[in-house]
Parts: sequence; structure tokens; C-alpha cells
Amino acid sequence: MPRTPNTSPQTLAVLALLLSRPREWQHGLAIARATRLQSGTLYPLVMRLADNGYLEARWRPSDLPGRPPRHEYRLTATGRALAVARLAGTHEQVRSA
Repeated sequence: MPRTPNTSPQTLAVLALLLSRPREWQHGLAIARATRLQSGTLYPLVMRLADNGYLEARWRPSDLPGRPPRHEYRLTATGRALAVARLAGTHEQVRSA
């Protein structure tokens, strides 16, 4: 059984971003820019989410010659359910405070 990720602000930021466009593939640099997370924080986080079945990951070749391929991510069905639950819990905590 996959380990349920914690609700760190970084995890919630990534889940919220990916949930905003759940069926679209998003590359790591775009996620890093949108969430303002450094690569040393972002990539271990998305790798854990992918290893536990919450994200799909793939390599996409660059459209420009000479550029390296990009790693892209999107939520799985389980990941979407997790994101909805975690983000709803966050909103509930804010409302009750």
C-alpha cells in the first residue's frame, strides 16, 4: 500500500497546481516556477508522489534540436482524489480558524 504523503506546504502547492489542470502533462521546470520550489525540494517530492502512484511521469523529447528531453508529470486518478481530499482539508482548517 502506498505511503500517503504529508500535507507540507510544498506538497500542497504541487498538488494544487497539478489539480488545476489534472489531465495535462506539466514539465518540472514549469511546476518549479509556478510553485517557486527549488529543484532540490521539487524533484524528490514529485518522485515520491510518482513512486507511490499519485503521479504519472514520462520523458518528452524537446521540440528544439540539441535540447534535452523534459520530465513531465500529471495526477493519476488516485492522485486527483488525494489532491481533492488534502486541499479540502486545508480549506476546512482555514475556515475553522
